Amino acid sequence: MMNNLLIDTIKSAIKDLYKQDIPDNLIQLQKTKKEFDGDVTLVVFPFLKISGKSAETTAEDIGSYLSKNLNILARYNVVKGFLNISYTDGYWLIQLQNCLQPDYLKFTSTGKTYLVEYSSPNTNKPLHLGHLRNIFLGYSVSELLKATGHTVIKTQIINDRGIHICKSMLAWQKAGGTETPALAAMKGDKLVGKYYVAFDKLYKTQIDELVQQGMSKEEAEKNAPAILEAQQMLRKWENNDLPTIDLWKTMNQWVYDGFNETYKKLNVDFDKLYYESDTYLLGKQVVEEGLQKGVFYKKSDGSVWIDLSKDGLDEKLLLRADGTSVYITQDIGTAILRYKDYPNVNGMIYTVGNEQDYHFKVLFTILKKLGYNWAQECYHLSYGMIDLPTGKMKSREGTVVDADDLIDEMIAEAEKKTMELGKADEIHPAEREKLYACIGLGALKYYILKVDPKKRMLFNPEESIDLQGNTGPFIQYTHARIKSLLRKANYLQISIDTTLNLVPEEIEIIKSISEYKSVLHEAAKQYSPALLANYLYELVKTFNHFYQAIPILKETENKLKDTRIALCMATARVISHGLNLLGIEAPEKM
Repeated sequence: MMNNLLIDTIKSAIKDLYKQDIPDNLIQLQKTKKEFDGDVTLVVFPFLKISGKSAETTAEDIGSYLSKNLNILARYNVVKGFLNISYTDGYWLIQLQNCLQPDYLKFTSTGKTYLVEYSSPNTNKPLHLGHLRNIFLGYSVSELLKATGHTVIKTQIINDRGIHICKSMLAWQKAGGTETPALAAMKGDKLVGKYYVAFDKLYKTQIDELVQQGMSKEEAEKNAPAILEAQQMLRKWENNDLPTIDLWKTMNQWVYDGFNETYKKLNVDFDKLYYESDTYLLGKQVVEEGLQKGVFYKKSDGSVWIDLSKDGLDEKLLLRADGTSVYITQDIGTAILRYKDYPNVNGMIYTVGNEQDYHFKVLFTILKKLGYNWAQECYHLSYGMIDLPTGKMKSREGTVVDADDLIDEMIAEAEKKTMELGKADEIHPAEREKLYACIGLGALKYYILKVDPKKRMLFNPEESIDLQGNTGPFIQYTHARIKSLLRKANYLQISIDTTLNLVPEEIEIIKSISEYKSVLHEAAKQYSPALLANYLYELVKTFNHFYQAIPILKETENKLKDTRIALCMATARVISHGLNLLGIEAPEKM
């Protein structure tokens, strides 16, 4: 509202000073740089043709006009072609009042619906650290879109079929086919993952043996008995061989039960699940139709391809010579099925690592060539891989960091840090376990989400749990500190006197709080929770400076005390709201 008033007054200034009407988009306002005095800066260059004067003179003209006609302007200064405007204390106090309104954090509905895919694991192994970046990113982007007025459908495609699934099944059979999660006292996804690793060891041993017998490595990889048996099992599955299907259903259910335990720990959810076993047949059908239309072509061995060289891409396999499908086949079917399920969706967002950048360029191009106009609304939310100090993870070699193990480690580390700092004594014993989980998961999620999604990152568990610096626990602790202060103050309702004079520390915190909704809008627009995470860190730093420099509960002037309590209330509200959008709980005590 206040920005609108400033824009209207600037338009009046141009009209009165230079006798010309201007459109709103000619008015460029930006946050004043820290090295200059001011709250907002007007870029004057677009008006020079209208004024016929130098940039400095034009800025001075407009500044003088605003100071006479805009009562929220305290002062202005001119730096070359920029007019820096400082608002009155009364303006900032009104902003604080607005921030405390019940509907301040609500956005008007846009009427748009987005489908966001994330997690989408394979059913041959448990979730690991790499999945966690995907899950946290997809979940937070979903929450940001919802918070800014969009309807969101959270979904995942469960990759429950294919050669990789058959590898686990085959290894389990070869080990005797008797072990179950209950007998092994192991989560089902971990048990199946154990057999996936076992297959890889067997396969490599067989390759080495064939190479020693004189076969080339490439030939050995194709002819090792284990891989031939896995391929045979996949063909049996696609031909609905009953014993193969029964084993597949049993082992997949073990994995689903394990996944659901992990999702519950992480407090993430989904609105709609898709399964590759359901969608790959539709994909194969679409490929056959595309073949008839001339979009695809068949090679002499019977395999089906598309030539995308004119689109700056390569040839792409869609069906193997034996008729079995590949990943792209399933993805084509899934995309079409989703659009049938949600015909009014305005965009489908795929949260998948940047190793698949090329895959999604191919997928979206194929969908467009098949005549699906909605393919233009498909977006690949690409993110960088996540590494450990020990290097890259490899599932088949069993060198991944298991998600459950990492979660448990983070919670244990949170308990250790809390005990070391003597903070646990202040928490009721019944609430401690919940608090340790809150801090541990908060540390894990924040450390990953604060990094720009496009960047590759190194995960350091010890660094993430620190109570100082740009970490989740630091932000959570500040929220708990504010809540403690508010409990001591015991205020039910606050009255803000807009005639008060403010100190710089108070203005800075109000500025920061009042920027929150624009940060949310930008974070949602860019699909970047990192923008929100780092905003919260800066907000907390600003608040802590205010908290240390300015008396709050010890203030003897009641109107000033009320205003500072209001500042604390607004800050805690924004921190809590922002953390929740990152999937992080804001504790009341810590």
